[in-house]
Amino acid sequence: MNSSATGDGCATAFSDIHPDIIETNILALLDGSSLAALACVSAQIRRLSSDLMSQLCHRTWPSTDTPRLHHVIASFPSGPLSFFSLSFPLLLPTPRLDHHPPSPPQQLISAVDIAYRGKIILSSARETETDTARFRCSPFRINLLEQKDVGSTPIRKQTGGDSCKDLYGGLTLSWIMIDPVGRRAVNLSSFSPVSVQRRWWSGEVQARFATIIAGETGLASEQVMCVVEVTCAEGDWEELHVREVSMRMEDIDGIHLDGKKSLVILQTGFEGKRVNRRGRKQLEMKRRYEEFQERKILRRETKSRMERRLDMLCASFTVLTFLAAFSLLIVR
Repeated sequence: MNSSATGDGCATAFSDIHPDIIETNILALLDGSSLAALACVSAQIRRLSSDLMSQLCHRTWPSTDTPRLHHVIASFPSGPLSFFSLSFPLLLPTPRLDHHPPSPPQQLISAVDIAYRGKIILSSARETETDTARFRCSPFRINLLEQKDVGSTPIRKQTGGDSCKDLYGGLTLSWIMIDPVGRRAVNLSSFSPVSVQRRWWSGEVQARFATIIAGETGLASEQVMCVVEVTCAEGDWEELHVREVSMRMEDIDGIHLDGKKSLVILQTGFEGKRVNRRGRKQLEMKRRYEEFQERKILRRETKSRMERRLDMLCASFTVLTFLAAFSLLIVR
């Protein structure tokens, strides 16, 4: 990109091209991934891309368009470019690194955007204090909506259609977890649902998004599932409403992790490898979710068999002890 040929055969240096032409005719036409890659070519392009990338971040994730998050994103090493590069790709379940990670974040910011058929229906940013004893000892759970927000985001049902199938194909979610002090971010959503089910007892429809994160080797938390659940309730005959959006973490035994353990897992997520989200990658996320569920079932069945054997052993020991005592009484 050092020069370009002109009509009379002379070479023109790329730096001689007017910045407005580069920004309007080249950079503005690129998507986020291409713009982020091109910005690494030179300081000039990175400088010209900065404002465009900031606008792109806010268009992609309207939840980031707040004064607080403007300031946080600007503090990243390369500003919006760094934030986009960390937040756009999906997370791979890479093993934990050997070196000691930075101190756990004292605060987390969740930037969440939910879209239905490409149209944003809910955007929200929620701050969570993590340095309190209550957070560290309680089960890790972030509820995005307050009671007053329930029913504020209608999803139109398809006439004569299946709500579960419709949401499975039309609902997308981005949940960016931000460490404002450490200037780190990671997208903890699978972007598309890994499952959509109807609760027969309430009629609500629940869409689940999940990402598998590597945990502690040899323990039940060797792999941890970060679960985001979106619960939709029926309003009138033609609408569903987003009623609840929450995140939690659970290990292979289905036990919900507390805040302290969840922060350790999040450290792995912040440092993990990413891949651009495309259709094939989303299918990969669903495959990993299904494998995790199969491992959970297998582990539960194995534990159940071991417990039954232990129960039989205890019962046999009790019977033998009783017979031995009874034999001693007869002998006497």
